[in-house]
Amino acid sequence: MCLAIVVGLFGLIGCKMGAAPMLNTVMNTAHDLLLNTVFYLMSICVLTGAVGKIFVEFHVVDLLEKLLRPLMKPIFNLPGMASLGAVMTFLSDNPAIIALSKDKRFATHFKKYQFISLTNFGTAFGMGLIVIIFMIGQGFFVEPLIGLLGATCGCVISTRLMQRFILKQYPHYAQENAVDDNSCGDAANSDANQEEGNKKSLFLRTLDALLDGGRTGVDVGVSIIPGVLIISTLVMILTFGAGPEGKFTGKAYEGIELLPWLADQVFVVFEWLFGFSDPHQVAFPITALGAVGAALSLVPNFVAKGWVDGNAIAVFTAIGMCWSGFLSTHTAMLDSLGYRQLTSKAIISHTIGGFGAALVAHWTFMLYQLIAG
Repeated sequence: MCLAIVVGLFGLIGCKMGAAPMLNTVMNTAHDLLLNTVFYLMSICVLTGAVGKIFVEFHVVDLLEKLLRPLMKPIFNLPGMASLGAVMTFLSDNPAIIALSKDKRFATHFKKYQFISLTNFGTAFGMGLIVIIFMIGQGFFVEPLIGLLGATCGCVISTRLMQRFILKQYPHYAQENAVDDNSCGDAANSDANQEEGNKKSLFLRTLDALLDGGRTGVDVGVSIIPGVLIISTLVMILTFGAGPEGKFTGKAYEGIELLPWLADQVFVVFEWLFGFSDPHQVAFPITALGAVGAALSLVPNFVAKGWVDGNAIAVFTAIGMCWSGFLSTHTAMLDSLGYRQLTSKAIISHTIGGFGAALVAHWTFMLYQLIAG
């Protein structure tokens, strides 16, 4: 089956493009993505990582957590402490919620069903700051903020739906605590380390935070390279068309336009639901399922070719943030929490949440256009 799929896929591409142009296009596209997209994304990751670490070091994150805490229970059915997870994943990436959940003091605030739903809750805000700054860098300002609203609504749908699935299968989780109240791990050591860190001078604390945060940004930037080069290269070959005069020359970003052709067959659905104006736009949500960094790499070329508008950017931001590569992370995240058997429920919930995020972003953008005149 593996051989049949590989031979069939590349046989189809090679038959239309030719073997030599296909191989040259693959290499040139991957090379251009590495130089002009990955390093750009990495620079954003380094800067946002530094800012995020500064916010943590000087307790801005704690302030945001206190401001957001009253919204957690009525909106997400989560304890107020969950707002810290939203801020941390927004500033970094999905797995930050898992690192946070390993803190026993954090986990003691949750019932078991709420604790499991953190996987969906945290994923919806993963790489949020990076996505928004990237879209702003493409020349859009209001649209990414509308997308943030959509992603938040998608998070509500995904988190509450996941909680519903959990309680339906395990009703007793509604009363069970995630961990014992007396299990606080290394809280004393953590507090001692924090107190010792606070004794440093303001200059050293700032410098250490900037460098540590930047180093974390490099790690995130390196981690997105495989997704961007592998997934985006394949998606672009299936999305873009031939070169000038309809000939395949082996240059970057040539392809067979298979995805737009497939999307065109059911394009009325995407046009009505999300307000998409071009079949090529369907490539973004498909790619975001696996890696949001790879999905972002599509945007500059879409903008250059005039395939996107303000509505598309709002929807891209919403669905990119909400999904943020959840197909490649949910299994590992739930496995690390010890609830691998609920992976299918989490994926179903988050898929629905992503569609909800896109719908909210689309209709909010329509309302914004109506008000703006």
